[in-house]
Amino acid sequence: MPELPEVEHVKRGIEPRITNLIINDVQFSDAVHSGKANNKATIIKGTTIEQFTDMCVNYRIDSVFRRSKYIIFKLINRENIQYMVGHLGMTGAYFVVSSIESIPVLNYRKHWHAAFSLNDGNKLIYSDIRRFGELRMMDEAMFETFNAQIAPEPFSAEGQAHYLSRLLLQKYQNKPIKQVIMLHSVVSGCGNIYACEALHLARINPNTKVKALSKKRKLLLYEKIVFVLEEGIRYGGSTISDYRNAEGESGTMQNRFNVYGKKVCGTCGHEITTKVIATRNTHYCTHCQK
Repeated sequence: MPELPEVEHVKRGIEPRITNLIINDVQFSDAVHSGKANNKATIIKGTTIEQFTDMCVNYRIDSVFRRSKYIIFKLINRENIQYMVGHLGMTGAYFVVSSIESIPVLNYRKHWHAAFSLNDGNKLIYSDIRRFGELRMMDEAMFETFNAQIAPEPFSAEGQAHYLSRLLLQKYQNKPIKQVIMLHSVVSGCGNIYACEALHLARINPNTKVKALSKKRKLLLYEKIVFVLEEGIRYGGSTISDYRNAEGESGTMQNRFNVYGKKVCGTCGHEITTKVIATRNTHYCTHCQK
């Protein structure tokens, strides 16, 4: 599933090409139409197709930004402000192209689901092979509530203070640290892959209960979370299976992993242990991580 670095790269790829353009029309795939007809929230969540269309057509894309693992499109017309909130799920991707046939990756070309026609002649297209992603429309009040539930961005000074305060909450004391740092209300955008890598660099066993960690070790872990997220951005994100950026390119961060998906530890060479924590496969080295 795309995490913060992958989502950041997608955002950077589309932002300069669509900002200040107007959405003239939007089309949806047969899969979206049939899903909605059968009362399934296929891609378009929280509204009907008709409502969604009314909330974006003839709106100007004022800005594009990322919060945690979400891409946010701020849309403005003469009377209203709407926020289109997109989550890539496991295999979602955006492309800015002249037509659906111009999407550079065949599998994404076959599995397009929403095509926004822009006033410069291009289209912003959302494709999703497995259809676990989503697009939601929110007014200003809804977006404010949604945004308040997400931790400050990890690269900000507020992010560290927020993280330390969350780890003091009683409800987290007996939970494994791996589970807690994946909550976007605690750390914004740290998913399974980068949590495994950060815990390894901090030499912390992912099963360690929050209450067992000193403030010094908590701070070290946060430092490593920020480091691996920045590394992920630097190396174009991680392509484990289907992730592609807005140009259809794969990331290379997976080539720098020490533990995730590995058989032996990239630091010491010992065998990697795999365990399910909070429904996610967790990879760690019992020799390095205590």
